[in-house]
Amino acid sequence: MSYDGPAHVAGHPVRVHLAGRWEPVDGRYHWAGRIEPQPHVADLLRSGRRDVELRIADRPTRARLAEIDPWGGVRVTGVGGPPWPPPADLADA
Repeated sequence: MSYDGPAHVAGHPVRVHLAGRWEPVDGRYHWAGRIEPQPHVADLLRSGRRDVELRIADRPTRARLAEIDPWGGVRVTGVGGPPWPPPADLADA
């Protein structure tokens, strides 16, 4: 499963590209991706803040900022259920 779309990180609107997988070694869902370049998010990481709230729609999730890529985007990771809503066809099932 994956998600590309709008989100909020630490209260700032961003656009994210996320994907996840079930990890059989620890039995948990791991997800990761990229936050498109956003000065507020890069400033959080540069100031030493790594743990943030990622919110997609009405789903707040704990996330961790990892590093700034060469284009100014920020890598983000998390563990637990996917932070994005299920696709409409699954939600209706």
